[in-house]
Parts: sequence; C-alpha cells; structure tokens
Amino acid sequence: MSVTYLDKILDAHRQAASKDNRLRSELEAACALLGPTRDFAAALRRPGLSVIAEIKRRSPSKGDLAADLDPATVAVEYELGGAACLSVLTDVDHFGGSAHDLEAARAAVNLPVLRKDFTVAINDVYDTRIMGADAVLLIAAALSDAELAEFSSVAAQLGLHSVFEIHDEAELERVLNVDAQIIGVNQRDLVTFEVDQERAVRMAPQIPGDRVRVAESGVRDATDAHVLSRAGFDAVLVGESVVTAAGRADAVAALISAGADG
Repeated sequence: MSVTYLDKILDAHRQAASKDNRLRSELEAACALLGPTRDFAAALRRPGLSVIAEIKRRSPSKGDLAADLDPATVAVEYELGGAACLSVLTDVDHFGGSAHDLEAARAAVNLPVLRKDFTVAINDVYDTRIMGADAVLLIAAALSDAELAEFSSVAAQLGLHSVFEIHDEAELERVLNVDAQIIGVNQRDLVTFEVDQERAVRMAPQIPGDRVRVAESGVRDATDAHVLSRAGFDAVLVGESVVTAAGRADAVAALISAGADG
C-alpha cells in the first residue's frame, strides 16, 4: 500500500508525541482552571446549512493559501458572513498554523472553535482544551477503536465536543460504536488527495438522523453546498474557498444561502 499524505503527517505527530513527557495530572490541573467552552454541537443544529469556516494558511498539496492572514480579522469576517463555527489549523509544519492562531481567532468572535489538527495522543486532547478550543478532531483512519473511545471520553469530561472524521462505511460503524454525535465525512481521497463528492453524497443517508452530519474538504462553491445540503448534511467545513476569497464574509453567506435553497 502506498504511503499517503496522512501517513506522513501522522508519523511526524506520533514522533513528537513520543517525546512528550508531561504528566497527565498536570494537564488536568491546567484544564480545571479554564472557563466554560462554547457549545459546538448546538451551533450546528440550527435550521439550514451551517458553515464551519476554516482559518487555513497553507496546505500540503497546494502550498500557501493565505500565509500572512491575521486570524482575528479573518474570524470576524467569517462571523459577519454568518458562520456557525470556526475551524482553526494548529499544525505548524504542514499547514503553517499555530496555537496562537486559534487563541487569537476565538478571542475575536463569539463562535465555537474546532481545533483542526492530528490528535494522536491523549495529551493532544488536553492541549486542545488548554488552547481554548471547544471541539477536538478525531480522525477514524488515524486512531484505534480504543483511542477513539478514550479520547472522546476525556474530551467530554473536559467540556469538548468531538468531531469524528470518517471516509467510508467501516469507519462510520466504528465511530457509531463510541456514540459519535458529530460525524464529518472527508470528501478527499487519502491516497490520491483528490476530492470525491460522491463519497459524501453516498455516506450522508447512512448517518443516523439524530447526529450532526458535516461534509469536509473540497467544498468549492455554492453549487457544492447546495448538493451537500440536499444530500442531508447539516453543515459544511470549508477552508480554501473562503480563506482565499476576495470577500470572505460574502463567500460564507453564499454557502449558507445555497444550503437554504436546498
């Protein structure tokens, strides 16, 4: 089997995690001092198509997208456009993100924030809370069943929602076994890195209707948003097309409007 982008990124994160000697008790104590989180799931359950707008400086496949962006300014633009939540890349080496990007974006708006990163160890979950995020990303392809269960359980104890990312039916079954409430279908193929919208359209009706259904990656425009809304998605997570838009607020608003038309 060929080595994918995800494999390479996960390997780097696992190597870093293996050198993390911080005590879990210390991280728990730090989290206990923090204020309340914002309700990520509730923000996505409102009527119509919700938009999770992403603050993304670069991508491994396309290079720089908005390398010099100001996270607070972008967050405000997204909020003005009607975004329900933010997603902020904190991966430094592959996406140019940082904990500072998340902290600055969240401080500028009233929206719940997903930390978009590669969670490979329990300390990553604590770090997500310490950074100020309201939700953590758990990628089924990157984690064992035991890790999915442990990480989501600890996240809930910390007041975080978990966004479970899947690609197919087998991964859907795995995350449902740990009672996933927010399920994201990544439209990007892990081997070719190409977008496959049919994957999301196929998967949407298989996700129980009482869960929050999110389409991730490769949402290019209002047409895509319309198709995904009609397929049954409650939300779309959009990065490149909104962060590179000349008018970011208008770009977010157009996606929401396209969903309403569904």
